Amino acid sequence: QVQLVESGGGAVQAGGSLRLSCAASGSTFSFDAMVWYRQAPGKQRELVASINRDGNTNYANSVKGRHTISRDNAKNTVYLQMNSLKPEDTAVYYCNAVEVVADRLYSYWGQGTQVTVSS
Repeated sequence: QVQLVESGGGAVQAGGSLRLSCAASGSTFSFDAMVWYRQAPGKQRELVASINRDGNTNYANSVKGRHTISRDNAKNTVYLQMNSLKPEDTAVYYCNAVEVVADRLYSYWGQGTQVTVSS
């Protein structure tokens, strides 16, 4: 059973930084992609950043240049370094891990961690 455990959320003032971590357990494979999503109150869940097995990254325009995603394949852990935080970054952040096994796609989710940015 794959489990994703997020940590690092909290409350911070605008301009501050936070580092989110997501540790995955229960899989014998290194995930093909690890992704951070966020969902603000009353809004749809949106992709924040993703990183694949080879280290290729993708970012939402709203966070480019401010946030950095990275991963440690040996530890099956993904990080999201968030700098220059803005009130509009306030949301619940979710970790998602994707793996393809025998041509089948498996997607796993963490429980979410709250990030609150005050002005």
